[in-house]
Order: sequence, then C-alpha cells, then structure tokens
Amino acid sequence: MSKYILAHDLGTSGNKATLYDFSGRLKAFSNYAYETFYPAPNCVEQRPSLWWDSVCGSTKALLKDSGVSPSEIACVTFSGQMMGCVLVGGNGEILRDAIIWADSRAVKQEAFIKSQIGPREFYYITGHRPTAFYSLAKLLWVKDNEPELYAKAAKLLNAKDYIIYRLTGEFVTDYSDASGTNLFDLRKKEWSRDIIDAVGISEELLPRAVSSLETVGGVGSEAARLTGLLEGTPVIAGGGDGSCAAVGAGAVEEGSAYIVIGSSSWISNVSRSPVFDPDMQTFNWVALDPGFYAPCGTMQAAGYSLSWLKNTLCEIDAVEAKDRGIGVYEVIDRKIAQSAPGAGNLIFLPYLLGERSPRWNADAKGAFIGLTMTSTKNDMMRAVMEGVGYNLKIILDIISRENPAEKITAIGGGAKSGVWVQILADIWQKPIEVLEYTEEATSMGAAICAGKAIGAFSGFDQIYSCNRPVKLVKPRAENAVTYSKLYGLFGKLYNALEGSFGEF
Repeated sequence: MSKYILAHDLGTSGNKATLYDFSGRLKAFSNYAYETFYPAPNCVEQRPSLWWDSVCGSTKALLKDSGVSPSEIACVTFSGQMMGCVLVGGNGEILRDAIIWADSRAVKQEAFIKSQIGPREFYYITGHRPTAFYSLAKLLWVKDNEPELYAKAAKLLNAKDYIIYRLTGEFVTDYSDASGTNLFDLRKKEWSRDIIDAVGISEELLPRAVSSLETVGGVGSEAARLTGLLEGTPVIAGGGDGSCAAVGAGAVEEGSAYIVIGSSSWISNVSRSPVFDPDMQTFNWVALDPGFYAPCGTMQAAGYSLSWLKNTLCEIDAVEAKDRGIGVYEVIDRKIAQSAPGAGNLIFLPYLLGERSPRWNADAKGAFIGLTMTSTKNDMMRAVMEGVGYNLKIILDIISRENPAEKITAIGGGAKSGVWVQILADIWQKPIEVLEYTEEATSMGAAICAGKAIGAFSGFDQIYSCNRPVKLVKPRAENAVTYSKLYGLFGKLYNALEGSFGEF
C-alpha cells in the first residue's frame, strides 16, 4: 500500500532526498553532494549528469536505509534551484554544463534585452527585472558565444525539469520555475510572446508550463532500474526552491513572511496578486498554490559569504573545531558572540557574487570598510553576518509595505546559528521563529504540494502540523540604535562605491 511521498531538493551544494508519510512527518532522508565549477570570473556551472547521479544514488540509499519498499512510494516530486540554463538536444542529451543561478556572465545580453523592450514594461510582464542572473540572458549568452551548440538546442530547462525528463521522458516546467526565467507572463501564466519576439528566440525552446500540482508522467523502465523506484510511479511537477521553501516555512496565506538562510538568502511573503516595487528592487514568484504569488528579494551571497569567511580566514578555527570535536561554524559562532553588536563599527558589503535584490548589479564587489588597528578577527566575522542582515533589511522593508508581518519564520542551514538569527532579529527589530525542520523545509514544501496533488492532504495548510516552531528569537531593543545607524551607513557606503565596482 502506498503511504510515502518522495521529494528531492536539488540545491546548490547537493541533493537531499526525503521521505514523508501521509501525516506530513519526515520518515528519512539521504544527502548526496555534487561539485560546482567556476570556469572564469562570474561564471558558475554544474554538471546535470551529477544531478541525475545524485537522484539515483540518494533514492536507492534512502529506500535501503529506511526499509521502505518501492511499492510504498505514492509519488515523486521535486524542489530545484531556479534561474538556470540547462540546454538539451532533441533526445534529451546534455549539450553543455548547466549555467546556474549564481552565474552573472551575461551582462552584454542583459543590455541587449533592455534595448529591445523597456525594463519597466518587462518588469510588469514577468514580475522581474531583465538581468544577467536569469535564464533568458544566459540562453542569449550561449546563442552569442556558442552558436553551434545553441543551434542544436531543443529545450531550455531548469534543474528539476531535467530530472523530470530523465524520469518520465517529458519536457515540462512548472509555473514557479517558469517565473524565474525572465520569459514568463506572471499574470497570464504562459510564456510571453512579447518577450520571445523581442529577443528573437523560438518558443519551441521552452517546455510546457504546468501547475506545480500536475502529475506530469510516470517513472519509465530505465529510470526505474537506475533509481530503484517502481515503473509507473507518478511524478508530480513540484516547484522552484523559492516557492517550495515558502510552503515549507508555513507561508501559505497572506500575512505570513519567511527567510531562507542558505548559500543565497531570500525574504518573501504571500499575496493574492503580484506586488510591484516602483524601483523594481524586488520581484515575484508564482507560488506552488497557483492562486498565490510570492513577492520576494534574493541576495546572492549570504551563506556563501560565511563560507568564504570560513575558507579564507578561519583555518585556525577549523583546527580548533577538530581538536574539540565540534563543527567549525560552532567555533565561529562562539567567537562572533565575543564581538559587540556593530562589530566595532566595521561594515561588510556582502557582494562576493555581484548582487541581485536589492542592488541588481552584477559588478558589485564585497568589501570590509572601517578597519582600524583595534579591529579584531571576531569583529570581521561578526561584520559578515551583520552585512548580510543589513542587505536583507532593505528587501524586508520593501515587501512589508503592502503585506506587513508581525513575525518572520526562518529556515535554511543558517537558521541553526542562534548567533546569526539573533543578529537578524536585532537589525530588523522583528521576532524570528525558527522552525523544527530548517534544511528539510524546502523538500517538505514540495512534499506538501505533491500530497495535495494526489489527495493525501486536503490543502497547503497541512504544513502547520508538519513544521512547527521550536524557538522564538526576540529582538533586543537595546541594539536598535546601533544597528539603525550602521544600516544607514551601509547604504551610503554602497552608493559611494557603486561607480567603482566595474573597474575591478
């Protein structure tokens, strides 16, 4: 008897396979890492074959370790990294490594898009600015720089779309992933003919766009052999990780807001209609529930900034962590806690991969500003966390104009850091609720969607009984003045340096 939902979360660092029962509780999970490649500055790529290997390997491991029979799997679904460029030929063969969300090489193509259709008109069609970070500009980069390869391309896909093809033989995407391509009409929920014609691509390159709730096919015989699943197991479309995370974080009705603290980080809330910012600093996804939208702002390097810090400045801390038998981030947290709020008036600009929201500047660079002879390494580490918090506050203030939330729920690996969550609460002066499942929340969102699709769950509000709050972090009013002052300085420093970033 079928009683489990298998959800794969195809993230930046790896794939997490998770099993949920029909009460929405996590039964088991299996992780599978894969490599990211950096072939040139601002270029970030992954190998789709490694995604497929991760799905096959993690599925087999999960079934074996959990003792769950393939016959007990009711359906398979996905959350996946968004805004990529996966090009396949007519038989589904991969034509080149995938250009993933973090890649910002396509600045010339961004300028071309803007020359063909007004940025504001574009924004009100897609809910997004036309930028180098989205699938369209990356596709045009391939067209301009690898024309022979582009000529062979049959479909433009995202990460989960490619895996769905390998499972079912179907070329599809869902509305949420489509809304991150810069090619999708947000309100009509169809590919935008105006944009397609303006930039000169063929609509044939685009997969069929469907609701996240749609059953797009069944697991084929070869895929069944490689994954250990039963042939014919239903495959539910699922969604992009941004929209899946919203459900996993409990943001399924108006008045709720959440943050994901991961490699990138985003803040989002829920609305029945798109929310357009006059300065176009934020954007909109289509939610997994097609009756809702998710106004959002995503920064490029949140956890990435902390990872850079660890790899660059914390070799001694890594040795200490090993000697003490604890994680290196635990050591970093303890040392950050020794630096006072404000990090000795040291500010970090967290733009190590350029920036999406709110700056929309692929040339933006990271910087420490305010270093003095009294600055310590602990101050520098704290400044990294605070810099991410300042940047996210800009986004939070924008999306809160029309749909303010009394509190914010937190998920993602960074939500495990009590120090970081407290810093964010203090900068924003908002309580933050940390949920039981932080790193599994995105796959849980996909599973809730699939459960509704097959009738196992009555609605998306099933999440309230699945991912409960375990900690409430209240803002400390005594730090409000310090952070308000430095937040203002953070903006001034970016503005002062903005004109120089392109010279690096």
